[in-house]
Amino acid sequence: MRSVALACLEDMKAEETVEIDLFGKTSIADAMIITSGRSQRHVGSIADKVIQEFKSRGFGAPRVEGMPACDWVLIDAGDILVHIFRPEVRHFYNLEKIWGADRPADQTAHRLAN
Repeated sequence: MRSVALACLEDMKAEETVEIDLFGKTSIADAMIITSGRSQRHVGSIADKVIQEFKSRGFGAPRVEGMPACDWVLIDAGDILVHIFRPEVRHFYNLEKIWGADRPADQTAHRLAN
């Protein structure tokens, strides 16, 4: 599923794609992919492509939020979350900082391990 999503994002020319490993950090998903589209139309087109590929590959229909406005579309496919943002909206929410490796809990765990 992860490789299908990443291939779709590359095909659709999504920008600044980041993958965050969530395994063991939360029960909501094992991985989160965050990417940007250049406009609302681009965000919607990227989301449509990912959704259609998931369906055609037999992964079922993911839950989708945000398609009407296309400022930020969330595709929840169970084990993987795909967030597609317009750049301004992505900068505002800054999910990479919230879920990324520089989270305070991760730094504490890293210091304890050393």
